[in-house]
Amino acid sequence: MRPYAWLLALILLTQTAHAQTIPIFRDPAQPLNARVNDLISKLTIEEKADQMMYNSKAIERLNIPAYNWWNEALHGVGRAGAATVFPQAIGLGATFDDDLARRVATAISDEARASFNVAVAKGYRMQYSGLTFWTPNINIFRDPRWGRGQETYGEDPTLTGRLGVAFVQGLQGNDPRHLKTAACAKHYAVHSGPEKLRHEFNAEPTPQDLWETYLPAFHQLVNAKVEAVMCAYNRTSGEPCCGNQYLLQDVLRKQWAFKGHVVSDCWALVDFYQGHKVVKTPAEAAALALERGVNLNCGSVYPALPEAVKLGLTTEAKMDSSLAVLLRTKFKLGLLDPQGSSPYDKLGPEVINSAAHRALAREAAQKSIVLLKNNGVLPLRNDLPKYFVCGPNATNLDALLGNYYGVNPEMKTFLEGIVGGVQPGSQVQYRQGALLDRPNANGIDWVSSSSRASDATFVVLGITGLLEGEEGESIASPTFGDRLDYNLPKNQIDFLKKLREKNDKPIVAIITGGSPMNLAEVHELCDAVVLAWYPGEEGGNAVADVVFGKVSPSGKLPITFPKSLDQLPAYEDYHMAGRTYRYLAAEPMYPFGYGLSYAKFTYPSLKLATLKVAKNKPVNVTATVTNSGKVEGEEVVQLYVTHAAAKGTQTPLYALKGFQRVKLAPGASTTVTFTLSPEQLALVNAQGQSVAAAGPVTVWVGGALPSARSVALGASPAAKAVLTIK
Repeated sequence: MRPYAWLLALILLTQTAHAQTIPIFRDPAQPLNARVNDLISKLTIEEKADQMMYNSKAIERLNIPAYNWWNEALHGVGRAGAATVFPQAIGLGATFDDDLARRVATAISDEARASFNVAVAKGYRMQYSGLTFWTPNINIFRDPRWGRGQETYGEDPTLTGRLGVAFVQGLQGNDPRHLKTAACAKHYAVHSGPEKLRHEFNAEPTPQDLWETYLPAFHQLVNAKVEAVMCAYNRTSGEPCCGNQYLLQDVLRKQWAFKGHVVSDCWALVDFYQGHKVVKTPAEAAALALERGVNLNCGSVYPALPEAVKLGLTTEAKMDSSLAVLLRTKFKLGLLDPQGSSPYDKLGPEVINSAAHRALAREAAQKSIVLLKNNGVLPLRNDLPKYFVCGPNATNLDALLGNYYGVNPEMKTFLEGIVGGVQPGSQVQYRQGALLDRPNANGIDWVSSSSRASDATFVVLGITGLLEGEEGESIASPTFGDRLDYNLPKNQIDFLKKLREKNDKPIVAIITGGSPMNLAEVHELCDAVVLAWYPGEEGGNAVADVVFGKVSPSGKLPITFPKSLDQLPAYEDYHMAGRTYRYLAAEPMYPFGYGLSYAKFTYPSLKLATLKVAKNKPVNVTATVTNSGKVEGEEVVQLYVTHAAAKGTQTPLYALKGFQRVKLAPGASTTVTFTLSPEQLALVNAQGQSVAAAGPVTVWVGGALPSARSVALGASPAAKAVLTIK
């Protein structure tokens, strides 16, 4: 043997022996399924059950750390320390900008990975510090009474699906082997109130409504490979959503071929025996959920799985199969890999609330703001002698946050934004002047005279998460977060009336909230009405940018504002007839897709590639858009179709099929092209089947819903053409 050859042989032998001691599940070079199966083979039945819990404990003998699956990132990393706070989801919906949604979600996932990396390095493995995010909420905001509608992208399936897909892509990243974070489509399915009844309620959509309205966005996210789906609390068509054979097995797993994991909404399995009363015990609930396809239990039921196996209600093999689906997510996230195995391990705390992310939050807030009225006072000069700021939400942080929020050391309130936007030498005075939802206790009015003595008044009204939101969170709501009273609190309207008395100076209303509300009196009393939603950390700056003309408003309503709740069916009725812009025949206060600009966009022409098309062929639509105004602006170009209604069928009045954002200088024009696919031109029949359309279809392209109400409020008429489907 050559010199030192024996030493080399010994080193190779030692390395080989060491490699053989590494469990397969610990080796990132091994195939994913081999790693999953190896780990499952090493677990006891009790450990398997615990690994299917949201708060899975550490397994010290295998050196597996604890992991809590429950994390939130609806509009920024939530509940986990400093993070960039973006506009609430309904505000992102108002942007009609899926590229922006993707960039926002990318920033969120960067911060999530950075926070996780730092926390793990310190040995912290708490709830809300992980990489599995239970977002986005892609339920349809079918009724303005639902307090959680603010978490959605609005009332339209096309808008919801496109923004939801973009958000998932930004959260999960584009690495072929590693998930950046895991997104979750929730709440599956047919879930949008009432909050008080959600643990026992049975939603009963028609087959047409199910497939035309409630399921399309979920299908799109599954096609986009969303990693998780959360099943809802309620029943749908008689079965609890987390034990629903049709939804979970027939549709999600078989028809759509979903490969990710299903997580229960939190304590939804307890509802099996306490609310829905379809079983009597936790063991029976655990077995039912497992058999129907729930892989992960947020709650307290899956520790009963070993008992369920012992009683013959299910099998350990079924547990193994379900756990394997769940563990694949864990391995794709790199949670059991050595540090440095994932390309996302390098993300550090410098990305959290970075300057770039703050700028993105400001852009998102700017684009979310919807100008509902402007009699010409906006944009205001920022060098007037004196401004007055008042109202219950002028300095209210809750008015920036909405629900499911993160926190930030530099939240810009509306007062701060306006003060920062005013030129030196001008005065800005502030008094709150009114409480959120109750009269002032002493009845003293110091604000009306201050408003009359100012050159312009900003009054910040609206609602916050105290009045609308999730069951239990909205502590000022007597109706569990739902808004069964459509009006603004009466004291706010009384306050506004006092401001208007004997006051001929401009009054600009800034409205906060995450849902439609009755703004008829606000519209009448104010010179301009600015809907800010819950705009996030840069909300104050973004509103100042808009009112002082630094940017032109470009947000559009992602949900109809009815004139009153009397125009709508009963809240508990899940039929779509009479709901949303697609089926509401009554004239609304503000239509879907509506929002004013400082620019003036017109639509001089629309061309179809052909006026007659076969049922199985697409058609190209080209529209010209012109900015005939005096300032640069961005426009959301919207394409709708209207089918000829067949007698005795439920046919949408309008249906959004496409949208694009364009930026135009004064006097400039551009052409925007859409392709209408056969699927987009099809209709859903009463049996829930997609059928090719026949006869004439009106195609509309414009900057708002092509209704008379939109034009009456100041929107330009949409261009239209008629397509015949042969």
